Amino acid sequence: MTSFVFKGRDKQGSLVTGEREAVSENDLAGILIAEGIVPTNIEDKSAGSAQSIDWQNLFKSKGKVTLDELIIFCRQMYSLMKAGVPLIQAMRGLATSSRNKLLQQALTDVIHNLEGGLSLAASLQTREDVFDNLFMSMVHVGENTGQLDTAFKQLADYLEMERETRKRIKQATRYPMMVLIAISIAIVLINVLVIPAFAAFFAKFDAELPWQTRLLMATSDFFIQYGWFMLIALGLAAYGFMRYIDTEKGRFQWDRFKLKAPIIGGIFERIALGRFSRTFSMTYRTGVPILQALIVVARAAGNSYIAKFVNDMRGQIERGETLTRAAANSGMFTPLVLQMLAVGEETGALDSLMDQVADFYEEEVDYDLKQLSDAIEPILIVVMGVMVLIVALGVFLPMWDLASAMKH
Repeated sequence: MTSFVFKGRDKQGSLVTGEREAVSENDLAGILIAEGIVPTNIEDKSAGSAQSIDWQNLFKSKGKVTLDELIIFCRQMYSLMKAGVPLIQAMRGLATSSRNKLLQQALTDVIHNLEGGLSLAASLQTREDVFDNLFMSMVHVGENTGQLDTAFKQLADYLEMERETRKRIKQATRYPMMVLIAISIAIVLINVLVIPAFAAFFAKFDAELPWQTRLLMATSDFFIQYGWFMLIALGLAAYGFMRYIDTEKGRFQWDRFKLKAPIIGGIFERIALGRFSRTFSMTYRTGVPILQALIVVARAAGNSYIAKFVNDMRGQIERGETLTRAAANSGMFTPLVLQMLAVGEETGALDSLMDQVADFYEEEVDYDLKQLSDAIEPILIVVMGVMVLIVALGVFLPMWDLASAMKH
């Protein structure tokens, strides 16, 4: 037996460290997974860091499993489970027919763990790069209740709703982004092509130019001379921003900014709260306790700022508060939603009431998206008007002066 030092994450996502004796790294990994701990690092204590293995990334391959592929997988698993096909046989058939190499490899790993005696939930937990915490929690509940087919059906329904939510997010950001890109291109073209042509024309007359024209010419010269440096600086800034939001603090700050941003911030907030309500309803309906359901929901929220409030709610419930009181203290929900939560707790129909809350938020999002163009259009008109005014004053004022001088 060899002594190993390990690090991992438990079902609540908390860091777990310790020292165990096992025959090999693989043997210890299997023991930890069976205990509900996902190993992230296993190190031979006697050999030091040279024998360190990154178990979280060891079997990951390049690529991505799309939401559509997961939906199809869940639908197929539901049909196969409903038809009475043995689990390993069903998984092997889907692994063979999958066109996505990453999903195929992940299912192969899951089959190997199933054959080794692990449960399906524990087997899925070894491939967190493909199956998230919500997926594993739903499968775990389905296994324990003997309703694995129903769990896969509910997962497929949830993933389809998630797909619609992502479409809404793209709709909310597509129009503003396209307009900003168009304005940026227009500014570059004006400074690189239009202004230099007029500057060459005015230089022939050697006349004193208005300050508006001189400002435009100075800006154009700056663009031409330092354009490449600006592009490099912009690229570095974008790279630095992406690295920053990959950190825990950066992700939190960016997620908070998205919810507080003018015009579109409210849309993002209602999308996140709708996702929270829908996920909570689904996990609670399958029999997951409220505290565990909130852990799953916080991870599935897709927004670390919202996740913080959900975790705060969980802490209050642990101290004896009701779900409605904890939700009210969070400040996230409107009075109407809080009333629905209170009714759900009193009547024992919390899952169906949370579904209605999700429907309420999604209807608001649909309305907001339809009104988004009307809200942004005046701002864009003002921006374009200011640009046209600056160019007109800078270009046409000296031309009018020159025309007047030629008449005299």
